[in-house]
Amino acid sequence: MKIYLTRHGQTDWNKQHLMQGRSDLPLNETGRMQAGEIRRKLEGISFDAVYASCLKRAVTTASLISGYPEEEVRRDARINEVDFGACEGKRYGQMGLFATLYWMFPELFPAPSGMEDVASMRKRSASFLQDLMKGKEESVLVVCHGGIIRPLRGYLEGKKSGLVW
Repeated sequence: MKIYLTRHGQTDWNKQHLMQGRSDLPLNETGRMQAGEIRRKLEGISFDAVYASCLKRAVTTASLISGYPEEEVRRDARINEVDFGACEGKRYGQMGLFATLYWMFPELFPAPSGMEDVASMRKRSASFLQDLMKGKEESVLVVCHGGIIRPLRGYLEGKKSGLVW
């Protein structure tokens, strides 16, 4: 199985450097253009299955890249973005010291209250990939988010922690 793993295109919150986590925001025009660029780079590749997180920005990106209608994109909550809790909607520099240290060194500092921890990210991303690899598809597109791509890549690359930070 060949897995094409990519992040969703830009949203207005990405442009403003705000943590969007589970906020369900649409792509902006730049994000739609970014998805079109990826589609051109993958031209000639036929996907047997297309997966995305349950969030609009990932589903729309998956549809634009693959050519699948949005209703045919398989949604899976296990690849949703990290839950940033009280940091949701804040600028990265406004997270506070403990949240910043946690995201810089997640294995050394505990997750701030209300924020999803690394162990949860690893568990759900590994579960998604294990189920995916049981399938018979040869070519699969997976569109998700920067936060969850790290443990997905870590798992695929055989990192002990399941993280590529």
